[in-house]
Amino acid sequence: MQDFETESRLACASEALRALFPHTAQGKIYIDHASIGPLSVKVRGAIDAHLQNRSEGDVNTFFRDIELARECRSLVSQLINAESPERIAFVMNTSDALNIIPAGLSWQTGDRIVLNDQEFPSNVYPYLNVRRFGVDVEIMPTHDGVVTPEMVEKAIVSSGGRVKLVSLSAVQFLSGYRPDLATIGAICRRHGVIFVVDAIQAAGAVPIDVQAMCIDALACGGQKWLMATTGIAFLYLTEELQSRIEQATMGWISVAKPWDFFKYDQPLNKSAVRYENGTLNFPGIIGLGASLKTLLEIDPRRTEQHLSVLTEYLIAELPTLDVFEEISTFPSAQRAGIVSGRLRDASRGERMLAELAERRITVSWREGRLRFAPHCYNTIDEMHSVIESLREIA
Repeated sequence: MQDFETESRLACASEALRALFPHTAQGKIYIDHASIGPLSVKVRGAIDAHLQNRSEGDVNTFFRDIELARECRSLVSQLINAESPERIAFVMNTSDALNIIPAGLSWQTGDRIVLNDQEFPSNVYPYLNVRRFGVDVEIMPTHDGVVTPEMVEKAIVSSGGRVKLVSLSAVQFLSGYRPDLATIGAICRRHGVIFVVDAIQAAGAVPIDVQAMCIDALACGGQKWLMATTGIAFLYLTEELQSRIEQATMGWISVAKPWDFFKYDQPLNKSAVRYENGTLNFPGIIGLGASLKTLLEIDPRRTEQHLSVLTEYLIAELPTLDVFEEISTFPSAQRAGIVSGRLRDASRGERMLAELAERRITVSWREGRLRFAPHCYNTIDEMHSVIESLREIA
């Protein structure tokens, strides 16, 4: 364990960072970030200050909140290396963000969308919804949950030019598999195929570069690895893709000059703000901005390194418990912060989850698997405690 301890200390999880998350001082081990992340004291402080000002201060903080939203947009742009903050729109959740793309594209009978059989439903239903236009949705079968560039290119080439869009999770929610987005994006770009990425299990855990990865659109909710509140998400899309989308919904914020109230024949806003429609979830955006500042200060590359150490430890130790028939064991470059184990006896899952909770350890139970998802502030000592608790339970 000594090597793991040394590597972990070289990454992050400092005492100062852990102090931002009060539950760590209460004896709780929270490694369920693939489900929902905790709010740091900085996030809570920013939201509390906003709510206090709305309650007993200025009350009408709309224009200040607009400026804070612009600041948060810039932070999101920095996180994913977008061309400009103008390429970012705030929406309510990942599903809302993903729906904007298929709902606004022009479809022809026979057009094809390529997905795979390991996607979370948020990255499936928006595309199934356009089958009414004669669109074929191909669900690629995966082998051990893996989606390779070769699989994607074969699906594109074998369609005879019918594939119009490929949508893929940056990290698969159950296994933790992390596909080669850069190579897949380059393939899609070469074939003129729109490449959409669901980043909710990746952003905040590993670096994302939408330009280097040739990503045309990316959707991400804030409540998981970004450790913000529920009800806030963002959409990134290129200017070229935006030009191809016929807006399915509109509101007063969508136009070029929203404060010119009676000029109804205005053009749409040139930026992605056109998709925001109306007044935003400012508490959510302010909280997201506070969390992004922390995550960017840590540096996503250091978080990636740290999570590699923690997940490597889990991958090494979980098989020694003899209660798992399979562990998601991908190489470091093909995983982010998720490790899951399929139980030999799935009927024990709920009880094991409850017994871990009694020990103040929080993980997830999904599809016959215990799912472990630590973050930047978790430590190797906590992972050791999780393993020893499982050993006692088993």
